[in-house]
Amino acid sequence: MTITQTADGTVCQLFGPDTTSVLPLVLIHGFGLNRAMWREQTPTLSHDRQVITYDLCGHGESLPPTEAPSLALFARQFAGVMAHFDLPRAIVAGFSLGGMIVRRVAMDMPHLVSGLAILHSPHARTRVEQDAIQARVQQAKAAGPGVTVEAALKRWFTASFHAANPGVVSDVRNWVLANDPAIYPSIYQVLIDGVDELVAPSPSIDMPALVLTGDEDFGNNPEMGVAIAAEIAGASLVILPGLRHMAMLEAPDIFNHHLAQFCASVTH
Repeated sequence: MTITQTADGTVCQLFGPDTTSVLPLVLIHGFGLNRAMWREQTPTLSHDRQVITYDLCGHGESLPPTEAPSLALFARQFAGVMAHFDLPRAIVAGFSLGGMIVRRVAMDMPHLVSGLAILHSPHARTRVEQDAIQARVQQAKAAGPGVTVEAALKRWFTASFHAANPGVVSDVRNWVLANDPAIYPSIYQVLIDGVDELVAPSPSIDMPALVLTGDEDFGNNPEMGVAIAAEIAGASLVILPGLRHMAMLEAPDIFNHHLAQFCASVTH
């Protein structure tokens, strides 16, 4: 494992063998979290390939954004990570906001992406859904990340896992609480404003794709997964039964199985 920093202040972590004949995998975390959220994925997925995680601008150890946050900004950050490791192409997997970023990357920089996994990520919302998330942004502006975190944790984990694994839940809570309250709301807004540019993508996305969510992921529901997959030719769709938003931590064996299977199918 190697930790480095790009020229633009992005902190990255490289797992896996020094050299490999298979495509590397880049994992992009979700809003308010950091690269540590992939801790149950990196040991398994880096067994025979290089896996790169990094902190988005304004998250974890990376520097704050130097302009108004947007999917375009985060896509350019990804390109910087690819250049930092001198990678011509990779498989790219993104969770939640990360799943929005990978779609923007696939539209803007398809030459960098051999396949993309869109994990627990939002798509077109109803007015009620849009108003609910906008209200949470306003709460965060007024009172910081902590004001919405407990409700989020209930949405993100099943009640049984929440009760039985307080340490995992506490880690996720602490990741959210560590965010800078001055930056947090503007990045939160990207979760709302960025969706419109991904619906009916133009240019179209034409590459191997996995769309995955949980059947109890209320904010990134199966209907959204179906809609995302329908807009990408040949995309495969996986709905995880009995799981919510943080399936990668709640059921890592199942989550890793589907992601590893997809990665193995992308060969060039």
